[in-house]
Amino acid sequence: MTGPAPFADAAGVAQDDRRGLWREVFDFGDYGDLLVLVQSSLVAGVLLGLVGGLAGVFVLMRDLPFAVHGISELSFAGAAAALLLGLNVVAGSIVGSLLAAAAIGVLGVRARDRNSVIGIILPFGLGLGVLFLSLYQGRAANKFGLLTGQIIAVDTPQLTWLAGTSAVVLLALMLLWRPLTFASVDPEVAEARGVPVRALSLAFMLVLGLAVALCVQIVGALLVLSLLVTPAAAAARVTASAVLLPVLSVVFALVAMEGGMLLSLGSSVPVSPYVTTISFLIYLTCRLYGTKRGLRLARTRSAGAD
Repeated sequence: MTGPAPFADAAGVAQDDRRGLWREVFDFGDYGDLLVLVQSSLVAGVLLGLVGGLAGVFVLMRDLPFAVHGISELSFAGAAAALLLGLNVVAGSIVGSLLAAAAIGVLGVRARDRNSVIGIILPFGLGLGVLFLSLYQGRAANKFGLLTGQIIAVDTPQLTWLAGTSAVVLLALMLLWRPLTFASVDPEVAEARGVPVRALSLAFMLVLGLAVALCVQIVGALLVLSLLVTPAAAAARVTASAVLLPVLSVVFALVAMEGGMLLSLGSSVPVSPYVTTISFLIYLTCRLYGTKRGLRLARTRSAGAD
């Protein structure tokens, strides 16, 4: 009576595989110890949530998601070059981002020209990054982390760089907020009233370059849009308030960033899939809510008209 044994063995192997997969994705073991080890990364996550949430508002207003992607690729190239040369990776990422942002800001004044410039910069930056990583002989995790992010990448020196750069971005956004909002909503009227629209555009591109460089350190170059676009897009689905929109955008970015980090602590999976998944779920929820609210308002107006 040994017939069922192979089937029982197969079921046991399948169950062990499922348990192994769960441990790969998330494991509660030693969670507290891991939490202590990544305190710097959690602090960095707060900074990135603030930067990504606020900068993302203007990314949407000015229709710059494609620019974010283009800047991130040259940021990746700069970080890869710094990794190859043994220099500060954050500094290399910032240099690459600023070069890309300056090129897009100067050469891409019109939307059509901007998209063409980005389309040229994007593959060039990605190609350079791949070249530098192929020449790098160090740990493979360092290579992979530049593309997809890593939870334990932030040490004390890097946190200092991130904090300083975040302070610069936040201060610049505070100074530019009102005129940049005016120039983003109605650039022709703003220019007619003496607002330096082109100078503001270039200034914001440089600020955006810094913001991208910061986000690349945690979520990687490939998935940086999850912090600089998705939270703001989700917030725009539930409110049009000039005050509530940036507040919700920051809250959503913080939830995605910190939630993704906490979920990834016990896994061998990079942090970015968790961050992007949470961002997407927030956006999906806000979109459904916005759609239902729009239908309710339409029915209310229709009933009032009758």
